[in-house]
Amino acid sequence: MERTEVLIVGAGPTGLVLALWLTRLGIRVRIVDRAEAPGTTSRALGIQARTLELYRLLDLADAVVGAGHRVPAVNLWTAGTRRARLAFSADPRDPTPYPFLLIYPQDAHERLLIERLAAAGIRVERGTELVGFTQDRTRVVATLRTTEGAQVQVAAAYLAGCDGARSTVRETIGIEFPGGTYERFFYVADIAADGPAVDGEIHLNLDRAADVLAVFPLAERGRVRLVGTVLDDHAGRRESLSFDDIAATALERLRIAPRTVNWFSTYRVHHRVAARFRDGRAFLLGDAGHIHSPAGGQGMNTGIGDAMNLGWKLAACLRGRADDALLDTYETERIGFARRLVATTDRVFTLATSENPLAQLWRTRLAPLLAPLVAGSPALRRSLFRTLSQIALAYRHSALSAGRAGRIHGGDRLPWVAGADVVGSEWRVHVHGAAAPDLARWCAQQDLGLHVVAWSPEAEHVGLARDALYLVRPDGYVALADAEASVPTLAAFQAQHGLNWGADG
Repeated sequence: MERTEVLIVGAGPTGLVLALWLTRLGIRVRIVDRAEAPGTTSRALGIQARTLELYRLLDLADAVVGAGHRVPAVNLWTAGTRRARLAFSADPRDPTPYPFLLIYPQDAHERLLIERLAAAGIRVERGTELVGFTQDRTRVVATLRTTEGAQVQVAAAYLAGCDGARSTVRETIGIEFPGGTYERFFYVADIAADGPAVDGEIHLNLDRAADVLAVFPLAERGRVRLVGTVLDDHAGRRESLSFDDIAATALERLRIAPRTVNWFSTYRVHHRVAARFRDGRAFLLGDAGHIHSPAGGQGMNTGIGDAMNLGWKLAACLRGRADDALLDTYETERIGFARRLVATTDRVFTLATSENPLAQLWRTRLAPLLAPLVAGSPALRRSLFRTLSQIALAYRHSALSAGRAGRIHGGDRLPWVAGADVVGSEWRVHVHGAAAPDLARWCAQQDLGLHVVAWSPEAEHVGLARDALYLVRPDGYVALADAEASVPTLAAFQAQHGLNWGADG
């Protein structure tokens, strides 16, 4: 029987990031995928600011930003008239080194991740399918079928189901996947084109007839990705539908003149969240646990967030640095966010695509009135960016979050302070100001990193408290915030969660 520490099923962005993260943390992994080759087309495009921040932990951010296209604004059109331009605007009270949306298609994204994995000595086992698995208190035993048809058994400490909406891992466990499917069909097309909406920005056209069209710029000049609704008069022949069938009605609104069509496809959109994300030693991540409408470009980013959240927790338990209860926080932290996200994107998507009279009123009357107000309000633009970028995502109600210092609570993302941040994949204590000698001694004894930065107006501006203690998790979230910087408080938190920051246990 073959052995590994974590078996990852599915080599989309979620599985690939999990494999990279675990490998960076010194964990042995195997990653398999039933597909014979990576995808060459994709609907997922947007990389949010929080994902780029997490990618710094993997030394990926610069490469992704360099290969992608920074989008400065979103333009709203209704019935062929441009109504507003919403420039992306980061909140100075909660800044980020990536105050933009990055367009980087999933297929190119996956190729980069696969290259990084190969450089680390890990290859994706293609044409390899999970047949089933069993588990007990100590391990998972999975049966894999290779591309040659042979069956092999693999024993692993943990199994990560990153295998998409039709997840074999989820179905084997028997976890329910409640939700629904939108009635309308959608299309996606990759084209080279000319016109006022081919200008490097995002354009969204809303129409009374639910003829929605979104235009996403790609890095190559003049090339865009179109996502739109298939109107009812075409839906009956979806399988034979071509780009020419939708071009006349969909493109005339934005005055887009196609030059070449690289590829075209139609698809259904679903919205579902699994009832659980954990069953013993098996976990669900990405589309295996939650699928969303494309509103806001959240789906792929949420799967990557799942991988970064679970990865360090698996590593800590495998190396004896935490109790098994730590793994329970993966579900509690991520499932609540997934449920809120699906509910929010469902409401927005329904308003944008429904033929209901109220939705039509919103598209044709209210949206054109509200969009200029948002565009003209820096505060509203900043709030919108914080939400879409996932900068605002926090785990304040997690069992792993405690305390408050300044405006920062346990569970919040550690604020970014230009010139004063530190990137690492281990637990560490941050102090802006001065650290007391007893704190420095205790951290040294525990082999816990202590990062002390001189107090600055920037630190005060983002809500940090002077001389306070912020215990930061490997994924950049604050576990404990203590204004008194108390060693007994820090030691009690460590004991409560069975944490060991020194040598492997």
